[in-house]
Amino acid sequence: MKQIHVYSDFVCPYCLLAEPLIRDAAAAEAAEIVWHPFELRPDPVPTLRPEDPYLPAVWQRSVYPLAERLGQKITLPTVSPQPRSALAFEGFAFASDHGRGHEYTLAVFNAFFAEDRDIGDIEVLAALAEAAGLDGAALRQALQDGRYRARHAEALREAEAQQIKAVPTIVIGTTRIEGMPTAEGLRNALQSLAAEEQA
Repeated sequence: MKQIHVYSDFVCPYCLLAEPLIRDAAAAEAAEIVWHPFELRPDPVPTLRPEDPYLPAVWQRSVYPLAERLGQKITLPTVSPQPRSALAFEGFAFASDHGRGHEYTLAVFNAFFAEDRDIGDIEVLAALAEAAGLDGAALRQALQDGRYRARHAEALREAEAQQIKAVPTIVIGTTRIEGMPTAEGLRNALQSLAAEEQA
């Protein structure tokens, strides 16, 4: 099956805005979406504060107009400072092991950008796991035990080896799309991949 590899961070609004385009392309071209972690601000890099000028300016100039064009509802979260995404990504590894990686990813994105919840909090992540059809208590224990810490670190090393510098970065065969994709660009990349595989 054709695959769409998506490198994303849970605190990146463009990753959430790109998801419906990616999902529609995957459905149209019978492709599988494979999510990969990438932390924009790994520890000890300071995370951003929504009360500082930078985030509101970026959202007014870019995020909100793009969301309006795409017909998506999204809001600048008020959680301050913004949470680190490492713990949520450890939860993603747990969800992937149980066949619910995509559902969990959407739940985390929506919790942060639609519900203004702190996705760096274990209890929030456990509740999101439940909403995604997972065992919240089991996820909570896995996070408390650090069971997926090494696996997340390995995923970050893999992203570094792939020279991922920004999110979303989408890799389809030999095609690499950095930043917001277009429906046409995704479709063309998938069709090119299919032609390569047939050849």
